[in-house]
Amino acid sequence: MSLESMGQAAKAASHQLATLSSAQKNAVLLTIAERLEAESEAILAANQQDLDDARRLALSDALLDRLALTPARLKGIANDVRQVCRLRDPVGEVIDGGRLDSGLRIERRRVPLGVIGVIYEARPNVTLDIAALCLKTGNAAILRGGKETWRTNAATVRVIQQALQAHGLPAAAIQAIDNPDRALVTALLKLDRYVDMLIPRGGAALHKLCREQSTIPVITGGIGVCHMLVDDSAEIPAALTVIVNAKKQRPSACNSVETLLVHQAIAPAFLPALSAQMAEEGIRLHACPRALPLLAGGPATVTPVLAAEYNDEWLSLDLNVKVVDGLDEAIAHIREHGTQHSDAILTRTSRHADRFVNEVDSAAVYVNASTRFTDGGQFGLGAEVAVSTQKLHARGPMGLEALTSYKWIGYGDDTLRA
Repeated sequence: MSLESMGQAAKAASHQLATLSSAQKNAVLLTIAERLEAESEAILAANQQDLDDARRLALSDALLDRLALTPARLKGIANDVRQVCRLRDPVGEVIDGGRLDSGLRIERRRVPLGVIGVIYEARPNVTLDIAALCLKTGNAAILRGGKETWRTNAATVRVIQQALQAHGLPAAAIQAIDNPDRALVTALLKLDRYVDMLIPRGGAALHKLCREQSTIPVITGGIGVCHMLVDDSAEIPAALTVIVNAKKQRPSACNSVETLLVHQAIAPAFLPALSAQMAEEGIRLHACPRALPLLAGGPATVTPVLAAEYNDEWLSLDLNVKVVDGLDEAIAHIREHGTQHSDAILTRTSRHADRFVNEVDSAAVYVNASTRFTDGGQFGLGAEVAVSTQKLHARGPMGLEALTSYKWIGYGDDTLRA
């Protein structure tokens, strides 16, 4: 099927999805979850073939981790789909309204966006996250996953389409571009006649391509150069525990911490303790000139940090460490090198916490908590389609409401404008 035909079919399917009740949409989602578990053997076999190819191509451990499905991960994905069923359906919600002086009664009501295009890389769970959220909100979707996951994506989309057809709905409601030709990505960017919103989930190059060439509104995000400031009032044992979680709980995630900023007053006591803890956790350190002498004698692996490393995601068990004079320097560093994703302060001084929250302009800002919480499920939104670092339409984890727009409705009694 051509991309044009896929767009036409998706648009037609979106009209049908928009009329479904919450009960009908939930029934489809429950069937998808059940079929995921019933077809787990085939999905995991497809994923293993993708993993075998990825290893032959010598892809990084971080990419392999993103790509890999396990029985536990697949079970978790199925349960995430079920969780979306339990979430409130925003479609049809009346946001606000009232009666005007003219006698016209107006209301602003949530409606589906229509067709969502999503371009993503080696994250097979994204296929189900997007499908579940789109179907719950009455949207169709065209997916373009990475070539590294084409077998896994094909197997999961097949399960989704079978569930749709079992409920008398068009399979074209959720489609995947399975041709690895990169020219199709550029073609998708121009499919504005059918696609209403485009969400790229990948590296900086993909985001740049979409911003520059798309004729469809683009929501960018998911690149997380995340920071954590250890303030001079932080409690060292507690701080170390949070840092380990933010770095190690899943280092390949976009909300894992990449740069640790340490207040100069606490650095002499904190950095040796950090070295001992990081050595135990297998985390490699990349230190600034001020931090290096305080870390060099410790057990952790440490090398001088390169300037460019402040601007990129490690997505691995590597952590930049920089000593700063105080809040001013820390906030300036985050503004220069951050991606407005997730940043945190570890402190016991409330005025420092308040200032950090007010002055760090990121989608999620934390006080004494791990950056790993920036996630739709953790925020109570269910699965997420992306983490937006933009300020228009949606910001942060994009759950159900972010996949809706609204329309104005006016009710009159043969009402005329004066």
